[in-house]
Amino acid sequence: MRILANDGISKTGKEMLEAAGYTVDTEHRPQDQLAQAINDGGYEILLVRSATKVDNILMDACPGLKMVGRGGVGLDNVDKYHAKNNGIIVFNTPEASSRSVAELVIGSMFTLSRSLHDSARNLTQDDFGKLKKKYSNGIELRGKSIGIIGFGRIGQELASYAIAMGMDVFAVDLEDKEVIIPIEIYNKVIEVPVMVRKNFDVVRYCDFVSVHIPKQPNGDSAITYGDIELMKDGVIIINTSRGGVVNEDDLLDALETGKVAAAALDVFEDEPKPNPALLNHPKIFATPHIGAATVEAQYRIGTEIADIITAVYGTK
Repeated sequence: MRILANDGISKTGKEMLEAAGYTVDTEHRPQDQLAQAINDGGYEILLVRSATKVDNILMDACPGLKMVGRGGVGLDNVDKYHAKNNGIIVFNTPEASSRSVAELVIGSMFTLSRSLHDSARNLTQDDFGKLKKKYSNGIELRGKSIGIIGFGRIGQELASYAIAMGMDVFAVDLEDKEVIIPIEIYNKVIEVPVMVRKNFDVVRYCDFVSVHIPKQPNGDSAITYGDIELMKDGVIIINTSRGGVVNEDDLLDALETGKVAAAALDVFEDEPKPNPALLNHPKIFATPHIGAATVEAQYRIGTEIADIITAVYGTK
């Protein structure tokens, strides 16, 4: 079988598939040339990340397509319902990047709590002493509280880091329940219970709020100004889930009023060309959708993809 990894795959994943008898092509094709490339190349399996869109039009144009795999969490760029109706297998790799995304959130929290992004940007352009005074009001993370909206794999991984750092964790999800979070320290595992609430009010007093939920089915933002108003004055918001889950205009308004002290965004509504007002805002730490972009996550994604494909179609 022939595989087109249009958004790439790790070297290890490619080698595993080739060793199992598959042909793997990693040359990227632009969206408007993708259907022809799939048909001309006889590709039966299409692998994507976030850049490539696999909609009903592409699937209908590629009758030989049997499987679509997305490396990462979510399937926002894949029409899984149309695929199911047409007998095309769809999968993703939700576990492989959880740790990497959680660590980006932690890094963002450290960055914003000490204004590292803004001070680094201004250090070569402004007076050293003036900047030292300007950035002398940082905060420590130990003893602070974090609200985690969406308590799946990434949310729980984030909780393990936050608890180990001495933060209080408040979790929000679809139902009230207790989740045991394993904390591994020096090869010992400590189990810490976290109460998950479906009531959004639990984040009312949190110093940080990190969002880990999918887009709404109708495309609307899940977190709007009314939700932000319920949060603590001076809250710091982090969104590494999907662009637009936190309404970008409402976030900008809340930053201007001071309701939100700062924000970190790894995802944007208009990728790959985000709103310049977000990128240039001194209170926003922006990254180009790199949540899963670590060597370790890419290795795990590649090997998980190879395992899934060989489990379905076997080895040659």
